[in-house]
Amino acid sequence: MVAARITVNGKETPISPAAPHTTVLDFLRERGLTGTKEGCAEGECGACSILVARPGVNKPTDWVAVNACLVPVAALDGQEVVTSEGLATAGEPGKPSTLHPVQEEMAVRGGSQCGYCTPGFVCSMAAEYYRPDRCAHADTDGHTDAEHGPNGFDLHALSGNLCRCTGYRPIRDAAFAVGTPTAEDPLARRREQAPPAPAATEYTQDDSAFVRKSTLEETLRLLRERPDTVVVAGSTDWGVEVNIRSRRADCVVAIDRLPELRELRVESDAIEIGAALTLTEIERRLDGEVPLLAELFPQFASRLIRNGATLGGNLGTGSPIGDSPPVLLALEASLVLADADGEREVPLAEYFTGYRQSVRRPGELIRAVRIPLPLSPVAAFHKIAKRRFDDISSVAVAFALDIEDGIVRKARIGLGGVAATPIRALATEEALEGKPWAAETVDAAARVLRAEGTPMSDHRASADYRSAMLGQSLLKLYARNTEAVPS
Repeated sequence: MVAARITVNGKETPISPAAPHTTVLDFLRERGLTGTKEGCAEGECGACSILVARPGVNKPTDWVAVNACLVPVAALDGQEVVTSEGLATAGEPGKPSTLHPVQEEMAVRGGSQCGYCTPGFVCSMAAEYYRPDRCAHADTDGHTDAEHGPNGFDLHALSGNLCRCTGYRPIRDAAFAVGTPTAEDPLARRREQAPPAPAATEYTQDDSAFVRKSTLEETLRLLRERPDTVVVAGSTDWGVEVNIRSRRADCVVAIDRLPELRELRVESDAIEIGAALTLTEIERRLDGEVPLLAELFPQFASRLIRNGATLGGNLGTGSPIGDSPPVLLALEASLVLADADGEREVPLAEYFTGYRQSVRRPGELIRAVRIPLPLSPVAAFHKIAKRRFDDISSVAVAFALDIEDGIVRKARIGLGGVAATPIRALATEEALEGKPWAAETVDAAARVLRAEGTPMSDHRASADYRSAMLGQSLLKLYARNTEAVPS
C-alpha cells in the first residue's frame, strides 16, 4: 500500500502523522497555509473553502470548492488541492507574485475589510471563475437578475460564504467584474486533463483507520466484517459530528468515489441516480430533466455543501428534516440497497421506520435512487426556513400532481419537519384525488394537510406555525397553477 499523500498547490505532501479524523483545514493550517480559516466548523461560513480537482461535467476536470473544515484529509489521499495561497502566480526570484484575477478584483473593488473571510470567498469565486459553461450574457447593458452577472457569474456559488464586516455589495461587484481565464492560465489548462484517480487507501494512526476500497464488493465485505464502521461520502454530516461533538470512529470507510455508486442512467421507465453522486453533479447532469429536483437543489444548503453532499448521505442519516426525502417521496422514488449478499429495492415510503431509523440492515448501503417515469406535470417544492439559503427547514413540502380535464388523477405529497420521519401526506392525497382542481377542493384539502404529521414546537418554529405552513403551501400551489391547468 502506497503511503497516503496529497498534492497541495502543486507540491506532494505526506498525510502522516495526522490522525485519520484530522480535517483538511487543520492539516493545511498545521503546514503554514493559514489562509484557510475556521469560522464555524459546521460548513456554514465558508472561511475554510478550498479547491479540489474533481471529474468534470463539461471538461475532464472541474475545480470544485468544498468546506475544508468537514472533509478528513485522508479522504483526499492521492488528490489535488489548491488553497487561496496557491491561486497567485509565483514571481521570479526577487519579484513579487501576481495576484489571481479574482484576488485582484476583490482588492480593487474593496471586497475585503478585516480579511478573515476573504480567502474562502476567493476560493469559492475561483471555482465559479473556472466553471466551463460560464459565459457572458448577450445583454451587455446589465445582468439578467440580481444573482447573475453579465459575465455569467452565478452568485449562488457564494451562498455558503459569510462576511461579517465588509458588506456583500463590493464582493458582488468583484464577482461580476471577473473576466474569463486566459489560455496561459495554468488552472484553466489543468481542466483539460483528467483529475487524479481515487486512491485505494488504508490509513491507520493511533488504532483508528480511514479506508477507501476500490470496489463496492470490497466495501460491502468490509462492512460485513466490521459492522461498526462509519460510512462517509461528502462528510457534510459526519464532519460536523467530529468537529462539534468530538465524535471519533475506530474505522471510517469512504464510498464517494466508488464507480458503482456514481452512475446516472435515464431509462424508459425510470431515472437511476447513483447514491454517491454529489448534488451539484446530479443538478448539472440532469439539467432540469426532473423539475422537482431542479427546484430542490438551489434551496439545499449552499453550493459548497452541494459540492460534497449526496442523496445517499441525506437519506442514510434518516433525519426528519433532510430536504431531499420530501421531494423523493413525492416522486415515488425507491432505493436500491446493497450488501454482501446482493441487492433489494425498497420504496422510499417504506424506508423510514422511526427517528433516524430505517429498514437498512447492518452492512447495507444505499447504492442508487430510482425515480419512476413519467413524471407528474404539476410539481413544486416549498421550503419554509428562517433564511432563504443555507438553512435547516422548519417545514418542507413537495407536491407532484397529475391533473387531467380539470380532475386530480393522482396526488403525491412529501413532508419533512412535521414528524419523527419524512412522511407522505396520505390523507391529503386522498382528499385531492378524483376531485376537481378547484378552490373548494383545495381549501378542503388544505385543512386536511394542516393536520398531517405530529409537528412540535422548537427553536425553529412552533407546532401551530408548522401546521399553518402546511395548509398554506397547498393554497400557494393552487394559486400558481390555476391558469396553467385546463379546467
